Amino acid sequence: MNISISVRDASLSDLDTIVDFNRRLAGESEGKSLDRRILTEGVQRGLETPELCRYFVAEANGRVVATTMLTYEFTDWRCGVLWWLQSVFVDPDYRRRGVFRAMYRHIETLARSTQRVRGLRLYVKHDNTKAQGTYAALGMIPSGYDVYECDWSGAVADAE
Repeated sequence: MNISISVRDASLSDLDTIVDFNRRLAGESEGKSLDRRILTEGVQRGLETPELCRYFVAEANGRVVATTMLTYEFTDWRCGVLWWLQSVFVDPDYRRRGVFRAMYRHIETLARSTQRVRGLRLYVKHDNTKAQGTYAALGMIPSGYDVYECDWSGAVADAE
């Protein structure tokens, strides 16, 4: 079945869907349960504060079926900005149907037409070979970096 996919900037009306998708993403990809209140506050802040991040949604037949968030990293080595794709989630019923490809191409086109943007990056779990294959098919390559973190947010303990 062919589907028509459109990609747009997310708005506050997408808040509940983005929160739901992020909770599902955390459970599916990392086995984590996120605190809904903290997550909702975070997504709302992101939607209301474009200098922090920018959300996109993909729609199929008028229904949001995927989302991603861009964050920005200044790179002095390149005198510009890298756009990081984060919180990538595609509804399982719409995977392997070109939804992420459409979202990625939309973002890539925006990035290439924005003078200060020097590239796109994302991170992926080492064992998520399906996602790695998708990213490689789009022309992305491993950066050679591993990500280290120190997380004291407390957001990974669902209060429900």
